[in-house]
Amino acid sequence: MDVKTVVITGASAGIGAELGLLLASRGHRVVLAARRQDELDKLAARGGGGSLAVRTDVTRRQEVEALKRRALEAFGGIDVWVNNAGRGIGRTVLEMDEADFDEMMASNVKSALYGIWAVVPHFQEKGSGHLINVSSFLGRVPLAAYRSAYSAAKSALNSLTANLRMDLKASHPGIHVSLVMPGIVRTEFPLRSLHGTPQAAWRAAAAADSQSPREVAEAIAGLIREPRAEIYTNPSSADTALAYFGDVAGFEERMARRRG
Repeated sequence: MDVKTVVITGASAGIGAELGLLLASRGHRVVLAARRQDELDKLAARGGGGSLAVRTDVTRRQEVEALKRRALEAFGGIDVWVNNAGRGIGRTVLEMDEADFDEMMASNVKSALYGIWAVVPHFQEKGSGHLINVSSFLGRVPLAAYRSAYSAAKSALNSLTANLRMDLKASHPGIHVSLVMPGIVRTEFPLRSLHGTPQAAWRAAAAADSQSPREVAEAIAGLIREPRAEIYTNPSSADTALAYFGDVAGFEERMARRRG
């Protein structure tokens, strides 16, 4: 097996935690980063000697740089960096304020950009590496108005990811840049969203074709084995995105009638 060193942000719960445990169980070295040290320590203990917990606030660039240094000191190199940290919101475009918008951009875009700035020069030096940005299906299709600024932030992340991939394709063909777009995932994400989550959204999520964090982690592990430009972890999400972009006005009109 090709043992890799993988840095995962947002690793104290949900997708990040499941991915860390899954990769550790398969013999990879994992660096788990998040703000909740106690949770990270528990996960690192479950992962075994190849797991390292590093408390990190990814909205602070100096802490992300320190995370990279800790990973290099512990394992000598980084093969995969997963920008998984993020936060949602429970406000529509007209309900949110400037502080809400700034928080969404800091948590979902700037945090990933700090990871890019930290690790890509290392990948360039060694001529290989894999950057994975975890976005959302909502970055492509506007199906949840209350996630307004979160969706906008993920859309920005999608664009940054694609542009970085194009930048590196000719000069550094050994570096892979991938985008992961989950749909609804059964995690604590709704509870931790800024301003919470509307009750109607909870009911819709319960009825939807949701995935477990483990299922998404398996999809990301597969992406690490066989890099691709982007994946939807739920096949139905890809179909919906194609339908939306095939007829934006018609799609939105149908959704509006359904909600009415």
